[in-house]
Amino acid sequence: MIKTVAEQLAIIKRGAEELLVEKELIEKLESGRPLRVKAGFDPTAADLHLGHTVLINKLKQFQDLGHEVLFLIGDFTAMIGDPTGKSATRPPLTAEEVARNAETYKEQVFKILDPAKTTVMFNSEWMSKMSAADLIQLAGKMTVARMLERNDFGDRYASNTPIAIHEFLYPLVQGYDSVAMNADIELGGTDQKFNLLMGRTLQGHYGKPQQCTLTMPILEGLDGVQKMSKSLNNYIGIKDEPNDMFGKVMSVSDELMWRYYELLSFESLESIEALKQAVTVGENPRNIKVKLALELITRFHSEEAAQKALKDFETKFSKNAIPDEMPEFTFSGEMPLVSLLKEAGLLSSTSEGHRMAKQGAIKIDGEKNSDGRQLILVGTTAVYQVGKRKFARVSVK
Repeated sequence: MIKTVAEQLAIIKRGAEELLVEKELIEKLESGRPLRVKAGFDPTAADLHLGHTVLINKLKQFQDLGHEVLFLIGDFTAMIGDPTGKSATRPPLTAEEVARNAETYKEQVFKILDPAKTTVMFNSEWMSKMSAADLIQLAGKMTVARMLERNDFGDRYASNTPIAIHEFLYPLVQGYDSVAMNADIELGGTDQKFNLLMGRTLQGHYGKPQQCTLTMPILEGLDGVQKMSKSLNNYIGIKDEPNDMFGKVMSVSDELMWRYYELLSFESLESIEALKQAVTVGENPRNIKVKLALELITRFHSEEAAQKALKDFETKFSKNAIPDEMPEFTFSGEMPLVSLLKEAGLLSSTSEGHRMAKQGAIKIDGEKNSDGRQLILVGTTAVYQVGKRKFARVSVK
């Protein structure tokens, strides 16, 4: 069914942080032609996690609306190194690392996108053909003052932290990508706003129709606070085993669950609202998380794998008899396991904790733990159990 402009706009804006310029996008949609929708990804790591898929999901929505998805692999820009959100230069990758990671990216994104409706592009196709004179002319279209408007550059300049000249080239090259690709709209995370607008600016300099920009929020990790990141160990990886993926989804808080539904699920907004209403009248949020876990595992593995993960989870859940409701705590800073249990009121003393641990009476997410001195790290959320009847869900931030 062909969507009206208003219906398309509602889908496009779902979960988005900011759309610039909405009036221009409406005009583009009213033209009736398929829009060229660009999103760029630097192949800086081999594996993607669900935080990366927020943008890919939005591309899928554009694709389902009949628009042309341009999936740009920034093999050239990855060899420059984008300092976005960093206080120092990010080391560039070698050509071999970029090529290897790019292949795994394509394999993973086509678990979401339709490969027959996706144009995969590499910005080395046009950037490698640029001469030194061409690059200098490109650099001449932007001032240092404008570059320092980018927060991380401005902060580093103010604090006398070095900024290498090549770092200024990154947003220029990303912006020129939009010129070369004739993009109608570019998607990116909120941390990419400056770079997205650079594409719009450079298109104007080159006399081309200017792209609109759509920024998507950064997805929180399992702790509900920090952005999803492998380095923080609060992520759900696309390549995670089905049982691991299921368990991680079930560990998110009831509040964070709705955020994941909005940004990760392909359920309609009406369906999600119906789920929210069901919870308000007594539906167990656990059942809603199961639905989300099944959707995600089916997407990245198979329906059969999803059903098996559910069965395995229910077997483990039944065996360990973890209750639906329990006290919840949030503590600051890493601490030994027995100290955490004492603070959560599950132990009367740390010495009792060491004794209980040796007896196998302490469990973390249903698994026995005999090391009372184990450090519980920042960015973790788990269900802790002492004996048969004492439970608490604790987040360490």
